[in-house]
Formats: sequence, structure tokens, C-alpha cells
Amino acid sequence: MPIYEEFIGRHRDDYATFEDLSRNYKVSYPETFNFAYDVLDKIAARTPDKLAMLWVSNDNVSKRFTFGEMSLLSNKAANFFTSKGIGKGDYVMLVLKRGYEFWYCMMGLHKIGAVAVQATHLLTAKDYVYRMNSGGIKMVVMTGDDQCTEHVDEALDQYETLKLRAVTRGKNVPGWIDFDREFELQSDVFERPTGEAATKVTDIMTMSFSSGTTGYPKMVLHDHSYPLGHLLTGVFWHRVEDGGLHFTISDTGWLKSLWGKMYGQWLGESAIFTYDFEKFSATDILQKLDQYKITTFCAPPTMYRFMIKEDFSKYDFSSLKHCCTAGEALNPEVYSQWLKNTNLKIFEGFGQTETTLVCGTIYPWMLPRLGSMGLQTPGNNIVVVDDEGNEVESGVTGEICIRTDDEVGGKPIGVFRGYYRDESATNRSWHDGLYHTGDTAYRDEMGFLWYVGRVDDVIKSSGYRIGPFEVESALMEHPSVLECAVTGVPDPDRGFAVKATIVLSKGYSPSDELTKALQSHVKSVTAPYKYPRIIEYVEALPKTISGKIRRVEIREKDQAGGDNS
Repeated sequence: MPIYEEFIGRHRDDYATFEDLSRNYKVSYPETFNFAYDVLDKIAARTPDKLAMLWVSNDNVSKRFTFGEMSLLSNKAANFFTSKGIGKGDYVMLVLKRGYEFWYCMMGLHKIGAVAVQATHLLTAKDYVYRMNSGGIKMVVMTGDDQCTEHVDEALDQYETLKLRAVTRGKNVPGWIDFDREFELQSDVFERPTGEAATKVTDIMTMSFSSGTTGYPKMVLHDHSYPLGHLLTGVFWHRVEDGGLHFTISDTGWLKSLWGKMYGQWLGESAIFTYDFEKFSATDILQKLDQYKITTFCAPPTMYRFMIKEDFSKYDFSSLKHCCTAGEALNPEVYSQWLKNTNLKIFEGFGQTETTLVCGTIYPWMLPRLGSMGLQTPGNNIVVVDDEGNEVESGVTGEICIRTDDEVGGKPIGVFRGYYRDESATNRSWHDGLYHTGDTAYRDEMGFLWYVGRVDDVIKSSGYRIGPFEVESALMEHPSVLECAVTGVPDPDRGFAVKATIVLSKGYSPSDELTKALQSHVKSVTAPYKYPRIIEYVEALPKTISGKIRRVEIREKDQAGGDNS
């Protein structure tokens, strides 16, 4: 029996219909649930030799970790942290890129009840000061592969709570603990704490920084029930297989790594494929899918956009059975080209740092509807509301919200506990029994959600409300467009005019003729009033360090009088 059945009582394939799943899906767990003990250690005790992770370095050196080994390594990590005075409730930052140390450090922190805080290696000294001080970080464990330690040390005199610094991969830095050496000295036996030292499911387990597309990142708190919210992610949406090999492209500095490289996959007893690459290459990723016989795969739309431009005839995808995407809305053209090249559909999902998977195409008897976000997932009661919080009718665009009132059973499993040290931000996004996602969509008569854009991204032009995603999807159908971002530009007559900022594919150059062709193309595939009256060609789009397009940066430049030619 797969371990996930202990929590939902049924095998995923026993659900016959969407209605059956929605009505009967229920997660049960004890008040003391802790993923490291109640999932990892249980699998390790039952099948210690089963593969948990296949790790491949940037220069193609591989390491295999079984569940038995990962359990013992997590015990050593728990002993390492406690030997340094880290205990229940302490905040520990992990900056480990895609290093295998991340997995057993996370599990070790879960075991002692410390709060794991993920951060990317791309941060600067200023970024570390903000995160360390606002997050109350006591210790940082950092990769030795980059110049990360130097960035932290630039601001040593500015940290208010940071007491301990540890570095991996044998890097020798004055003032830093040699993690590898001291880790190896630890025992691989760690007894589950009892009494006051034991964790409860309501204790804070992780703190994650939001993407920060509009301002300073917020600090998102999740408790120990959070991994069980990812039953829907790994078992139902990713459709991971017992004994399979799942590949999600994500750096451990982002919460997406917990979506695709840990909780849901191990609940499905699938091994995780972790490729520790330095720079994304579409051909390299396609080659890894072939070489390592990946069975299930998830990548953001941005990476699919690059991959569909490659020659697929060079690769064998016969082992690949299921593909997913999240992070941004998926353009229909990308979906169609991937299907044409691999004979595999891409199953879209939607969620946030603050949630797990709240809607998507997750059901085996349900096909993706091209361009749709899918249906709400079991346990999440989604409503689309207007500016006053009133639910709108089908076909009307509004904000996606999740009901958390007592009538629907309160906060769904996987929804965050709040923003750390920011009660006002929590209250702005979560009030009157609704968590406001800040994303807009409309719902069709069948209940499928169709993405429009962020609340701040919707363009109001000549009385119309234009969502950027539909215009971007139309542009993506044209072979000249590699990437694009649609925003509103102040216009004295229309209020705002639609602008497209475009990165061209190889072999295309900016020209008036191309601009007219793109405008005509958009008019031909969507309502003519939505076409971009302004097109700007750029070498690259502004993005967050997590890879999300910063439309706000484009808008700010335009409002400041930037070049719109």
C-alpha cells in the first residue's frame, strides 16, 4: 500500500469521477504529524533500499540516495544542528542551490522542530541583510560552490540575529563552520523528541520569501500540515509513480522545490531526479529527460517555451508519461507544440507561495482544456469575486479567492498561516473569510478557470478590461516571438494603451514590417481592440531572481517616460 493511502484512505485510481474525488477526498493525520518521521522514516523502515533521489552534478557526476540512507542522513543533520544549539522554533536559512545536502538538512530541521528558511544563491549582501534581520535568522547553511559566503560576509556588522554560519563542499572560510567535516562526526541515530520538545502539526515548519514582483518579498509561514497539502501536487497532479523518477526544474531557494522535489513525490514513493546545473539549456534538459528515462516532468512555461524551439527528433521520450507546468500561465501555442513533438499533454496547475495546488487539470479522466487553469482541487473552495468581495457570475473576470470561513471547514490544508511579522499584510490579503490571491480569472459554465492576469496587471483601455495573458498567448503563436510581456502604457485618449515588450526568436530582427505583422496577427486571433498599439523589442525581459516577469518594472519605466518606440 503506498504510504499516501494512510492519509487519504484510498488509492488515487479508485476515484471514478471528479464529483467522487471532490466529495470524498479527505486527509486525516495526527496532531503530532511530522513529515520527516511519519513519511520519510516510515518508507525507510519498510523499503530502505528504494531509490529516493538520483542527483547529477553540472559535470554529470551522479549520486544515488535510498530512503534508508536519506533517513540516516537526516538523523545526522538533526544531531549536527542540535550540537550547534539550534532547537525547536529557531530559524535556519538554507542556501544550497540544488545540492543534495538540502534534502537531509530540511528533514533534520523538521525532526528538531526548527524553522527551515529557503533562499537563493543569487542574493546580494543587501538582500541578505533584509532577509536575515526581518526573518530573525539564527543560522545559515550555505553552498561552497559560489561566492555566496563573500556576499554574506560583506554585511557582517549589520546582522541582528545571525549567530552561526556553515559552508559545504569543503570550502575553508574564516568564521564559517566546515559543515561537511562536522556533519560526518555526528551519529546517525536520533530519537523522536517527546513532551515539550515534540512538534505539533500547528507548529511553524517553513518560512519562504515570496517572489517580490512588486516590492520587498513577504515572509510566508507554513506549518507541519503543509506537506500533506502536496498530496494533490505529487500524487494527483504530477501523477508520480511508485518507483518512478520525477524531474521538476527548480532551485531549492524557492518553494517550488518543495512542490516538485520533496513532499508530494515522496508521498507517492517516487524517486526525485535532481540536476545541479549552473545555467539552463533547453538541449541539455531534453537530453537529461532521454538519458535518465524520466517518467514524470514539471517545468515552468518559460522553459517549455525554449524547449519547443529545439529539434525533438534527437531524443527518445518513450519513458516520459506525464508533464506539468506552473509558475505562470501556459500559452496555448506552447502546449500545442509540446504535444506535437512528444505526444504528451501538459497539465497546468495554479498555486502560490501561500498555498499548495488550488486548481489544475489533476484528474486522470479529465483532459486539459487548452488555455484553462483547470478545476478547483478538492479541499479548496475557490470563488471569483469583484472589488467588493461579491462572487461574480460565470464569464465575468474577478479576483481568485479561497474561502477559509467556518462554513467550508476553515483554512484548507496547505494554505499558509500568515506573513511573518506583518499582520497588516496578512489582514490585507486575508479577511472576511477569504484569502485573496491577487490573481484574476473568469469561470466558465463548466467550472473551469481561465487566467487573466495579476490584479495590478489588468489593462483598462477605452472602457475595456484587457488581461495581458490573452494578448501574450496570441503573440506567442507567431514564430518570431520567443518571449513577451504585455502591459498598459498611459494614453491621453484611452486611459491606457496596450504595449507588448518582445524578445525575438533567432533569425528575426526588429522592423516596422514585423510590428505591423504582429499587430495584424493579434487582431486575427483575438478581439481586435486588444492588439498592442505599441511594440518594443528588447534583448531580455526584466525578471525576478525566481524567473518571473516583472511587468511592474516595464510599467515604471514607461511611466517615467521611457522609450516606447
